[in-house]
Amino acid sequence: MTNTMEPTTLETAILGGGCFWCLEAVFREVEGVVSVTSGYAGGHVDAPAYRQVCEGTTGHAEVVRLEFDPAKVSYRDLLEIFFVIHDPTTLNRQGNDIGSQYRSVIFVNDDEQLHVALALIEELGEARIYPHAIVTRVERSVPFWPAEVEHHEYYANHSDQPYCQYVVAPKVSKFREKFASRRRRDS
Repeated sequence: MTNTMEPTTLETAILGGGCFWCLEAVFREVEGVVSVTSGYAGGHVDAPAYRQVCEGTTGHAEVVRLEFDPAKVSYRDLLEIFFVIHDPTTLNRQGNDIGSQYRSVIFVNDDEQLHVALALIEELGEARIYPHAIVTRVERSVPFWPAEVEHHEYYANHSDQPYCQYVVAPKVSKFREKFASRRRRDS
């Protein structure tokens, strides 16, 4: 009798919750997340550049594309982390980062992701976890444009910079504190 292992089928999630450096730093530590790519989604310009997106004229949000193993981490688990590490109640802003490029948004790939995202938002709203209403948009998947190379692994490569110390590091710490059991064993 031969034991054949089914190949792992990875799934994809695209999330925007402020600066992509923050999201990337956290999701790189999540067990079951195979890859994290910072980039742009939701705009009207093909292959936008960071400067264009920062100006707020392309309609894109700074996002991360996650490839994950659903046998190790569920889509809902990822969304639960997402809702803890950013403020889903501020429209087009996260702290001092202001503009539609910093909006809270979930780009869903199929009806199952749509259902999970909407159900979780409803649950969080009913539980009154936040002092204000959740404004996170849930939209159908759109083209994803990877960010320039210098934005990849930004926190890992620039953790001593003030923005990383004052904005990114607290989100990483919050994840580590609240989701210790979901943290990658090798991080």
